[in-house]
Amino acid sequence: MSDDDLVEDPPPDAESDQDGLTRKFQKELNAGLVSLVLLALLDRAEEDLYGYQIAKQLQGDANGPVKQGALYPVLRALAANGLLASRIVPSYSGPPRRYYRITDQGRQVLRRWLDIWGDMRDFVDRFAPPTPRNGAPNP
Repeated sequence: MSDDDLVEDPPPDAESDQDGLTRKFQKELNAGLVSLVLLALLDRAEEDLYGYQIAKQLQGDANGPVKQGALYPVLRALAANGLLASRIVPSYSGPPRRYYRITDQGRQVLRRWLDIWGDMRDFVDRFAPPTPRNGAPNP
């Protein structure tokens, strides 16, 4: 019997299992990359930004997988680790706003993370070349 003869029947709930695995994979991938994206966004910002502004910029990309509520814990963690500085400014149209900017330490870490990301992306591309957005393999 060869490998070509082996056929696996999918379990009855295979589609829901695949959806669950896909959501888990996306969540794990996002967890590491959101910090990188936030540092990169704040590095190129011309002024300090508050959470809602950051969320709007990220949502400008229709394919962006980041929910606004998920940004705030990451912003706080980056600030707690000295990668971002923040200041609170009163707002006339609602609660006070916390503005963020990247620190020199944050820029240094961003450079290292971008190198790591580039190496990882190259590694993945060697084994799983990029595909068009509809999931079809490249010809």
